[in-house]
Amino acid sequence: MFKEIEKLIESKQEEYFTLSDRIWDIAETKFHEQESAKTVIAVLEKEGFSIEENIADIDTAFIATYGSKGPIIGFLGEYDALPELNQKAGATHKETDPSLGTTNGHGCGHNLLGTASLAAAVATRDYIKENNIDAQIRYYGCPAEEGGSGKTYMARAHAFDDLDMALCWHPGTDNAIIASPTLANIQAVFEFKGKSSHAANSPDMGRSALDAMELMNVGANYLREHVTPEARYHYAVLDGGGMQPSVVQAHAKSLYLIRAPKAFQVKDIYDRLCNCAKGAALMTGTEVEIHFDKACSNYMPNKVYSKLMSECMFEVGAPQFDEEDIAFAKEMHASLTEDEKKFMMVPPVTAIEKQVLGANQGKVLADYIYPFNEALTNLTMPGSTDVGDVSWVVPTAQCVMTTEVLNTALHSWQWVANGKTNIAKKGMLQAAKVMATTAMKAIENPEYIKQAKAELAEVTKQTPYVNPIPADVKPNSLGL
Repeated sequence: MFKEIEKLIESKQEEYFTLSDRIWDIAETKFHEQESAKTVIAVLEKEGFSIEENIADIDTAFIATYGSKGPIIGFLGEYDALPELNQKAGATHKETDPSLGTTNGHGCGHNLLGTASLAAAVATRDYIKENNIDAQIRYYGCPAEEGGSGKTYMARAHAFDDLDMALCWHPGTDNAIIASPTLANIQAVFEFKGKSSHAANSPDMGRSALDAMELMNVGANYLREHVTPEARYHYAVLDGGGMQPSVVQAHAKSLYLIRAPKAFQVKDIYDRLCNCAKGAALMTGTEVEIHFDKACSNYMPNKVYSKLMSECMFEVGAPQFDEEDIAFAKEMHASLTEDEKKFMMVPPVTAIEKQVLGANQGKVLADYIYPFNEALTNLTMPGSTDVGDVSWVVPTAQCVMTTEVLNTALHSWQWVANGKTNIAKKGMLQAAKVMATTAMKAIENPEYIKQAKAELAEVTKQTPYVNPIPADVKPNSLGL
């Protein structure tokens, strides 16, 4: 099976390379991926998939479908970039590329992510078609993973409800199954409104919104000691009240992102931060408006599918890099500081992982695979993803595949610069092969699907899924 899938993917690899490069060039950010979505849709239409657009009232979200009977397999694709990360493709030192006409950049590799998922969907479709197998294949065009939780809105709209399996991957510096849960989160804007006046002549007549925002931040920072240790929250100042210090600032605005292992923990911290904001407004005689922006649930890896995907990863193998790839990687690795060279996207936890890493010390590209370890399902990763909400609705598995130089970090200029290299493309194709092989093994052995669904049902029986975004909150309603 795998060898046939490998041929199907490699026979169209040039098309996939072109697609990935094009999305890299466009580099559109959350909820503004109009051209990126159109580009992906055009490829899927050419491949004979039917397209349903405007999913969950998001004009850059869509579902591409092939087939009408049999198990329903979903491949999750992303194509959003990050702001202020423009870099020159193939650079080994920090350098912007004004010719692109954008300051955005694919610092999380979503040009690769969305393309590999598409390649997996097409290969799975080709395989079932050639072998007369009944199955329904779907590609989900999912916008705004970065700071928008597009999939959470899509889950709220029941876009994933009838799936038997959801598969995804993420570009990375290692080859492994994403076996650990992630953090849930909530993002909200706190907007303070006061009263302006002359800061020297009549300060008593003013009410400072900036003071209120700063007092809220002080309260939030004191609160850190009294929340669950795994929690994280971060804030950014969106509006400091203007550029004139002689005027009491009548407006100020901050954006908070709150994370914790469980959704109920995030909600508790969010409520307490709301009280910090209300208290700050009370102290300063100002008013505060709280705008809920988005949220996502913790990712819950399905053990049945994760084990299956791990088996398929070892069958497919890690990307194989040549001397030219290694030479480039060494040059990029040299751009890192000594502290950065210690960073690991997938740090070894178990004895066998440490053994694998130890045997590969000194490498700048990971051509080894970490075996799946069920114990990791009890260890929370510090990041967040809206794949979490999909995993609460349908059994879900993800892997990470080497597309980046070891020790380089997510959301860095190195990841943007590396996005068009052969290193990135080799890893992208291997990820597609892993996902397609995993899908086909589940399709041909329905017992996997039965067991995976039973596992999810047992979890949600104890803790029913509740979508974390209130019904009245619209995607990107704040324009962030």
